[in-house]
Amino acid sequence: MEIKASQVKELRELSGVGMMECKKALVEVEGDIEKALDLLRSNSALKAEKKSARVAADGVIKVHVSENYATMVEINSETDFAAKDDSFIEFAKNIEERLVNKKYLDVEDLKKDVEEDRQKLVQSIGENIQVRRLATQEFDSPKKVGTYLHSDNKLAAMVLLKEENDELGRDIAMHISASAPLSINEDGVDKEVLERETNIFESQAKESGKDENIMQKMVEGKIKRFLKEVTLLSQDFIKDPDTSISKLLENSDNEVISFERFKVGEGIEVSSKDFAEEVAEQLNKDG
Repeated sequence: MEIKASQVKELRELSGVGMMECKKALVEVEGDIEKALDLLRSNSALKAEKKSARVAADGVIKVHVSENYATMVEINSETDFAAKDDSFIEFAKNIEERLVNKKYLDVEDLKKDVEEDRQKLVQSIGENIQVRRLATQEFDSPKKVGTYLHSDNKLAAMVLLKEENDELGRDIAMHISASAPLSINEDGVDKEVLERETNIFESQAKESGKDENIMQKMVEGKIKRFLKEVTLLSQDFIKDPDTSISKLLENSDNEVISFERFKVGEGIEVSSKDFAEEVAEQLNKDG
C-alpha cells in the first residue's frame, strides 16, 4: 500500500516521532493513522523502558515561585548535547508550565503527568530522559522565600526565612548554591556522615604517632572545622567573608527555616570508559 507524504506528516505532528519511524508504522498498519499512533506509542514505551537503565546525569533544573509555594525540579538527560536539543528544551519548558498550574509535593505525581511526553522524547532523542527529583516549599508570603538558579540551569537553591526579606533570601540562596552546606546547624548533620568523618580524622591522628591527648585534640579540632564548613549558619557569607551567615541573619533579625540545593547529576555514579574499552565492548556484543 502506498503511504502518502501527508499521512506521514500528520502522524509525525501527532506523535513527535521521526519521519522514517512514522512511515514504517503506517506501512505496518496499512495507512490507519490511529493504529499507527498506538503502535508508535507502544514502541516508544518499550524503547523508553530499555533506555531507562542507562545513566542520565546531565540535564537542567527548573525553578518556579508562586504566591504560596516554590518548586525546584531536576530533569536529566544522558549528555549535555541532548539537554540543548530543542525537543528537550520544550519538554523542560512544559514541565515548568505545569509547576505554575499545579503544586507538586511528590516527584512521582509529576512523573505520571509527563510520562507520555517523556517516552516520546526518549524515542525522538535516543537518550534516557528522567525527571529525577523535586522539592517544594510552602509559605504564606513569597517574600519569605529566596531562590537562585545559575546561568547554566544546572545549579539551584531555595531557602525559606522566618520573616519577609526577599533580598536576603536571594543572597542566602546564592550562597547555598555556591557553598553546598549539608544542614542549617550542627544538629542537622547526618550522624553517619559525622561518624565517617570522625573515623577518617582518628586514622589520620594515629598516623601522626603523637600521644593520646594530642591525638584527641587533633580529632576534636578537625571535627570542629568540618562542622563549620558544612553547616550553613557557621559558613562565611560568600559576598562578605568577614561576616558569617549566622551574623548576617542576626543583623536582619531573621532565621532560616529550611533550604534545598540541587546540582544536576550530583550523587549519580557515572562510569567512565576509554575509547578502546567501548570498541571492545561493542565488538563483543556484535560477536
